Amino acid sequence: MTATGTGTVPGSTGIRLTAPAPGWAIDADVVVVGSGVAGLTAALRCAAAGRRTVVVTKACLDDGSTRWAQGGIAAALGEGDTPEQHLADTLVAGAGLCDEEAVRTLVTEGPAAVRRLIGAGARFDTTPGGEGIALTREGGHHRRRIAHAGGDATGVEISRALVAAVRAAGLRTIENALVLDLLTDDRGRTAGVTLHVMGEGRHDGVGAVHAPAVVLATGGMGQVFSATTNPAVSTGDGVALALRAGAEISDLEFVQFHPTVLYLGAEAEGQQPLISEAVRGEGAHLVDADGHRFMVGQHELAELAPRDIVAKAIMRRAHEAGTDHMFLDARHFGAAMWETRFPTILAACRSHGIDPVTQPIPVAPAAHYASGGVRTDLWGRTTVPGLYACGEVACTGVHGANRLASNSLLEGLVFAERIARDLAPGEPDAGTAPGEPGPAAPGDTAAPKGAPTP
Repeated sequence: MTATGTGTVPGSTGIRLTAPAPGWAIDADVVVVGSGVAGLTAALRCAAAGRRTVVVTKACLDDGSTRWAQGGIAAALGEGDTPEQHLADTLVAGAGLCDEEAVRTLVTEGPAAVRRLIGAGARFDTTPGGEGIALTREGGHHRRRIAHAGGDATGVEISRALVAAVRAAGLRTIENALVLDLLTDDRGRTAGVTLHVMGEGRHDGVGAVHAPAVVLATGGMGQVFSATTNPAVSTGDGVALALRAGAEISDLEFVQFHPTVLYLGAEAEGQQPLISEAVRGEGAHLVDADGHRFMVGQHELAELAPRDIVAKAIMRRAHEAGTDHMFLDARHFGAAMWETRFPTILAACRSHGIDPVTQPIPVAPAAHYASGGVRTDLWGRTTVPGLYACGEVACTGVHGANRLASNSLLEGLVFAERIARDLAPGEPDAGTAPGEPGPAAPGDTAAPKGAPTP
């Protein structure tokens, strides 16, 4: 077996990372790279289907972007809401560049996927009396369809539940492991990965996991930018590996900037605190230094316009005012609401000397989400046979030019489940839409729609 960087795969870059030969190796049916909502969902479903599954992650299992998700997960769960309405909002936010078939898959299978997540142990906030899931609104949504947990700690709860499920299932995991390159066989098919385990433990140094299927779920690349909401591990490793392997990459230019990130000064760099869109969903106002609501009249949804529109409006008004930030005013929430609905954000603001209960929050856009990535079809298959991708590292076509708020966790869930169904076609269907083809047979490596056959 050889690493794809040797040029054995047509379209590969000819580049591979310099590293010693693997000093240890383990065998599996599936290796999942990444431990966010996409990676752990794929791993759990593959293991449940009887596939020997190994999870490899760059840091600890609960590190990564998922646990930083504040707002929630979007799905048509509320009374009167429908997948068609969710579809319409997603297409509008994507600025005409979404793959409608992919979006329809997302919104149709999404509600059942969220319910399965709840069945796996995730606890979402409920309505008074506990009769149903509490739903809120975010930018671009015309209905309340965002489920949240712990007020503004949705990602923490989802990560907790999935990590607990992985440990309960006894899945084999390798933490603190940087994946170096894809391994391929003499036919150019995926045969595993090489990796470098950083630190001490049973596995140390450069090793390999041999498997005929590799699932990339490595998250985004926000650390490429000086100001970002992304954790330190989000450095684009999965896209880099896929490029070296010769996989097609799509829409990398569509990097979404979140409009409301806590402004820490012009010299601030690295990960910066996010002020969730859910704060605006509950009625906070964007204002300038004079208290003027500049989003009114800019869009029918005002502060809840899609993120690209709000981010541009903030910077436009800042430029007009000769400054580099605006303000988010939620003083009218009162202390009780801040403490119960947004405790994480309240603590973050106060740690930087800002009290949202008594003063507007200074905000500015920062790099947030990669809408593009490794190109896949509706089953998560890339153009390299045996290589799959899901979550932020993937480009499924769902997001178009601009992701609709809280569609990211849902995308990770839905397409991770689809990958598992593709790898285990004998398993019960987890939500195929009426009239849609069932999972492909093993060895079917059909390329994404419109892509050349590998």
